[in-house]
Amino acid sequence: MLNLLAIFSPMAMASDADILTDFNLPPNVSNVDATFFTFTAARSLVGAQPPTALNFLFADKTSFPALDGQSVSLAVLRMPGGAVNPPHSHPRATELLLLISGYLEVGFIDSTNKLFNQTLNAGDMYVFPKGLVHYQFNYAPDVPAIAVSAFGSANPGLVSIPSNLFQTDIEDRILAWSFKTDIPTIQRIKASVQGSPQA
Repeated sequence: MLNLLAIFSPMAMASDADILTDFNLPPNVSNVDATFFTFTAARSLVGAQPPTALNFLFADKTSFPALDGQSVSLAVLRMPGGAVNPPHSHPRATELLLLISGYLEVGFIDSTNKLFNQTLNAGDMYVFPKGLVHYQFNYAPDVPAIAVSAFGSANPGLVSIPSNLFQTDIEDRILAWSFKTDIPTIQRIKASVQGSPQA
């Protein structure tokens, strides 16, 4: 029995691994100062014009190496009126979204296919459980929305459902059969998904 626990316990760990030092350094780096722990890319958002297209600013272990091993990352989501952040999931992290300005409809689908959706006003928070498919929609046509999302991993991962299905090499006939439609419909969907923004 203990052997089985030893085999499966690493598989149950879905969050960042614990580190044995105060922080992780990138390869070939042995000395850092306070600038290593400072992320300045968000300065561009201060006083910025309202967004004209869906865009994101990520602070994860790739863009901000000090986060490696700290089990946290952040994203700023900027959406013009009517924009949708398409259904997607983060396989390695729960997401906690804080709506800073504007209005959003948000929702996620659980493993029983139940939709949990909510309308948010500025100041509201919403949690998307780890790994579940979710979306954000700015339903106000003339009001931009800005939200900040915190993740329980320095590398939350991203699986964008539209691009994951329709921008890969899955055969059209397999998608057509799966969606109970025809191949020309699948090809039209693929053409419309090309170049779509991803969360």
